[in-house]
Amino acid sequence: MTLSTVRYPQENDTPTSHLPFSPCVVVGNLVFVSGQASVDPAGKIVSDSFEGEFRRSMENMHSVLKAAGCDLSHVVQTRNYVRDDKDLATFNELYKDYFSAPFPARTTITGCLPDSLRFEVECIAVVPHGTDE
Repeated sequence: MTLSTVRYPQENDTPTSHLPFSPCVVVGNLVFVSGQASVDPAGKIVSDSFEGEFRRSMENMHSVLKAAGCDLSHVVQTRNYVRDDKDLATFNELYKDYFSAPFPARTTITGCLPDSLRFEVECIAVVPHGTDE
């Protein structure tokens, strides 16, 4: 059995953080994306409506996936963190703007974010054939 190379892909538009984590880790053809929130490229939180924060978080996740050689269509699982359960109906509608059936496996947790964030998302994706090293 051959050990896979571990990569930490990042591009200029990949959101960064002052916290100790990598936005993305690729092992073999699996892509693990750390939690993406409503932040600017320098990692500063951008407060907005739930929809605004959701869309910015998803665009950040898309940027991270792009650096790894894939996109949202390659996502096999998401973990979603919604601060207020009153936003769940909106979350479910917005989610369908980014994913379609058959949907990725999904976990959604509410009441777990600080007041500074309304939404955060992380995922696992699979690098399409021909782009993995």
